[in-house]
Amino acid sequence: MYPYEIVFGLTLYDILIAVGIAVAIFMFSALADKRKLKGRLQNLVFGCTVAALIFGWFFALLTQSVYNYIETGVFEWNGMTFYGGFVGGAAAFLAVYFIGGKIAFKKTDDPKYYLTHFFVVADIAVCCVCAAHALGRIGCLTAGCCHGKVYAEKRAFTVPLITLSTSGEVLKTEYTVPVQLYEAIFLFALCAFLTWRVLRKKTYGLPLYLALYGVWRFLIEYARADDRGETIVSFLSPSQLIAAVLLIAAVVVFFIEHRYGGAALQGNVQSDERENGARGTEKNEETKE
Repeated sequence: MYPYEIVFGLTLYDILIAVGIAVAIFMFSALADKRKLKGRLQNLVFGCTVAALIFGWFFALLTQSVYNYIETGVFEWNGMTFYGGFVGGAAAFLAVYFIGGKIAFKKTDDPKYYLTHFFVVADIAVCCVCAAHALGRIGCLTAGCCHGKVYAEKRAFTVPLITLSTSGEVLKTEYTVPVQLYEAIFLFALCAFLTWRVLRKKTYGLPLYLALYGVWRFLIEYARADDRGETIVSFLSPSQLIAAVLLIAAVVVFFIEHRYGGAALQGNVQSDERENGARGTEKNEETKE
């Protein structure tokens, strides 16, 4: 854990967050090209991403500040929480996507293209979210925040948690469960799995992400030590309650995609057929020449 400034006032946490965002943008561009999404749609998604980053950052700070207020009674802008950023960013992304998409594709030959390809975009987006989130969790590990339960003695699944004085003297050595590291590993694995599905043109990536991450987050909360207050369900932490909501959302999104997502899949198949047909025509013309 190294929560100290490295360069230009930035810590490893800040740097890893920035790297995560850059990786997510690169991943989306690469996967969107693989799935042959139109440039106009990719530009729309880029605008959605900018809005999601701005609002996600704000709500991540706001949510953590509310947690801080519950714990200390003092409202201060300090730290971030993933759930706040995820909800705020997702809301901004969807608002810009559907409003901006209607405007951007209104006068095109396929005005509903952004609608029929929404779930393709969503499948790619969750891969990017996993990658950025994983790097952010490594940032949490370096900052020493969001750690797991603390033990006085070393155990096989713990790492040292050292308390230093302002002069650098070791005041106390404890051992904590590095849930940030475990979650980063899980997220990288989930990213790889979802990316494989995108490349194979499989569907239901969004509900899969919501369900798998929801289950993981619900269970890993039992190993965490940062108390975020009580909820309306006394035996669930705030993160566990939100994880339960994610599971419900996964079921809802699954049925929505099952009902309306077929158009996107059919559109992709027809697009591939047209492209293959065009290539075949070009080859025939070359043969004749």
